[in-house]
Amino acid sequence: MAQLDHKIPPPVVAVVALPVMWLLSSVLPRVEYSPTVRVALAGGVLVIGLAFSIAGALAFRRAKTTVNPLRPEQASTLVTTGVYRITRNPMYVGLMLALLAWAVWLASPLSLAGPVLFIAYIDRFQIRPEEAVLTAKFGAVYEQYESAARRWL
Repeated sequence: MAQLDHKIPPPVVAVVALPVMWLLSSVLPRVEYSPTVRVALAGGVLVIGLAFSIAGALAFRRAKTTVNPLRPEQASTLVTTGVYRITRNPMYVGLMLALLAWAVWLASPLSLAGPVLFIAYIDRFQIRPEEAVLTAKFGAVYEQYESAARRWL
């Protein structure tokens, strides 16, 4: 399955998950709770997700390194500060949190399959191949960073 490594941009994977989650939400009854609580929870999770994604992208821009997830070999700098001290993949965490916010909005336990499947796909076909490239490119420095910061959260 290596032919899928770095082939589909993570935002595209997330966008594909949205309608799938919506379809799954119609299979079982929804969890009923206050619309105000639903909006607040979904909105809060979405804002946190956007903050992770934006902070990650801005850190890459400041370091003048590529933000293109399909070309990790073009990385010119290893970014380990800011949000990258919390997670090695803040932009992917942000996308996952956006999907989680959608699941909260849908109020369907079955729609939680979206973020779970997103994590599984991104971990296998994006992150692990990225890590191999970064290890080859930055060596022991990247390996030390891997031990200091989590892959997700």
